Amino acid sequence: MSARQPRFNQQVLIDTTPLPDDIPKVQEIGASSAPLLSASFFIGARCKPYNDDYMMCKTDANGRGEVDCMKEGRKVTRCATSVLSDIDKHCLTEFRKHWECLDNNNQQLWQCRRFERPLNKCVFDSLKLEKVIPGTPAGETPVHERKRNTYAHHKSLT
Repeated sequence: MSARQPRFNQQVLIDTTPLPDDIPKVQEIGASSAPLLSASFFIGARCKPYNDDYMMCKTDANGRGEVDCMKEGRKVTRCATSVLSDIDKHCLTEFRKHWECLDNNNQQLWQCRRFERPLNKCVFDSLKLEKVIPGTPAGETPVHERKRNTYAHHKSLT
């Protein structure tokens, strides 16, 4: 047995070094994973050009993307914040029902399809943002528009 006594470090470490002045200031989103997952396809629809710029910058930065691409990353954050605030403004009830369902069902999208349909409709009617799942085969009904769920506790969506 070792005579060494255990030491636990349970402090929160915060880096207080300010960012350089050439990097635009932006507030962090401040949302948990459930609201971000609920709004993720709408964020992807509106913020695609900013996301593409950020990913291209990271690819070209040869491993220094976190530092060299902060301007592009801040644009992505600003765009995502605008999507969330627009959804809150126009579709708060539907949005809250959907992300609370995700939060209560271990982030399993198929358990929350009955709350997803009204959210998708409201966001499309209000913001003209449509949920499109990349890689869905042509001519096949996307999983979020099917009338019946295979794995969910609530099988029928009607």
